[in-house]
Amino acid sequence: MRTRVLTALLAFAVLALAGFTVPLMTLTASERTQQLTVARSGDLDRFATLTDQAARSGDTRALVAEATRYTQIYGEAVVIVDARRAPVAQTGGMQASDPVVARLVDAALRNQPVSPTGTLRPWNRDDRLFARPAGSGTRVTGAVVLRASVGAAAHDIAVRWGFILLGTGLVAVACVVLALAATRWVVRPLHRLDRAVGELAAGLPPQHAQVGGPPELRKLATGFNRMADTVTAALDQQRRLVADTSHQLRNPLTALRLRVDSLGSRLPSSANRTYTGVTNELERMERLLDDLLALATAEQRAGELTVNGPGEDDRCDAAAVALDRAQLWRPVADRAGVSLHARNAPPTEAACTETELAQAVDVLVDNAIKYAGQGSEIVVDTVRDGHWVELEVRDNGAGLTQDEVAHLADRFWRSERHRGVRGSGLGLAIVERIAAGRGGRITFRAVAPHGLSVKVFLPRAASAKADPCGSCDPMPGGAALGSGAPCAHHEPSVLVAGGDQSQGRYL
Repeated sequence: MRTRVLTALLAFAVLALAGFTVPLMTLTASERTQQLTVARSGDLDRFATLTDQAARSGDTRALVAEATRYTQIYGEAVVIVDARRAPVAQTGGMQASDPVVARLVDAALRNQPVSPTGTLRPWNRDDRLFARPAGSGTRVTGAVVLRASVGAAAHDIAVRWGFILLGTGLVAVACVVLALAATRWVVRPLHRLDRAVGELAAGLPPQHAQVGGPPELRKLATGFNRMADTVTAALDQQRRLVADTSHQLRNPLTALRLRVDSLGSRLPSSANRTYTGVTNELERMERLLDDLLALATAEQRAGELTVNGPGEDDRCDAAAVALDRAQLWRPVADRAGVSLHARNAPPTEAACTETELAQAVDVLVDNAIKYAGQGSEIVVDTVRDGHWVELEVRDNGAGLTQDEVAHLADRFWRSERHRGVRGSGLGLAIVERIAAGRGGRITFRAVAPHGLSVKVFLPRAASAKADPCGSCDPMPGGAALGSGAPCAHHEPSVLVAGGDQSQGRYL
């Protein structure tokens, strides 16, 4: 906005200065041209009077002496002829026989004075010719032609234009300074207000926007501060309610679990079903509380990153983290009858912390193990997609319908067929908040013929964006450029099994 306002003010200033400077320069040039014309016209009138007197008296010596002296003093040529076109005086190298001079003499003898038209400019250097008839009334006794030099007049115009442009430049500088000050006065409160709005939108307590600038902006800032206080108080109460509720419920739940566990050995066999149901519900409530706290923490962290930006040390090797977490989840997958694979991808630094990425991988792998079904296969993959790090967890399980895929990011949503599987429905919401806080996103796609693919896009770390090998950088979607052959910078991608680095094996 500051650029637009400053551009508008400067454009107005330029137009105003141009509207003042151009006419003033034109007027100055016209005035100096008129001075030259008036001065030379006076000289011509004097020579015309002397020519008429010489014609009457027949003595041309005074006329010739006057013309010679004029040329010596001013350096301007003069040609004087009588009524029969016979030269009387020729000075400064100008001859009456010259065609241009002859045309002017003819016009003057027809009693038609000739004065040049057009306004002088600093770059004009061509002399100007004037012509006057000598005599009185309709009786022409001769003609006078004067060649005037415009050098002095052009120099005077250049000097005057220089002063005008200098003054215009000083005024322009003053206009720029005033425009910058005015723009800063108007825009600075808007910048403070914009930052406060960003903090409020991110769920953080915003600093009060400093009241300043025009009266309208001061009124707007005052109203925003009142609104921000109200919204912040409401958000704080909501956050505190979630955190306090989760914390306060944990102690009673722990005590309840201890009492229920102590009753387990004393219950008759007929109460085992009820006892199992109670313990399952207690576990579900504990998981729900844990997930609520994790979601609140992720939202708070996402808000801080939105306002303050990521730290310089917020980076990790996404491929290494994904591979390490997959190895930790392999025993769980084996017990569930699920085959878990992870690709040993080239090192790729993502602009996030290792804890955040590990939490995202844990949620995605846990969901895949729970919902893919026994006998299914899960693949964890990490690839580079331009300026993004793409973490994918896909399975070939039963999958979901298109309508169900559209609700995956909804909080507490679970498919009807998976109501009996443990979970809170908050895991993918937590991953979405982690990705959004880093400027990334999460996508869901059904896999043909069956299965589900979940991809998390995170920005690559700044130093990792300058890839020395452009030919092997994968295209969006994971397709490699060129033939896909290994290059000098990256080893062939292999799949490892329990630390085995031989190509073709799996985790």
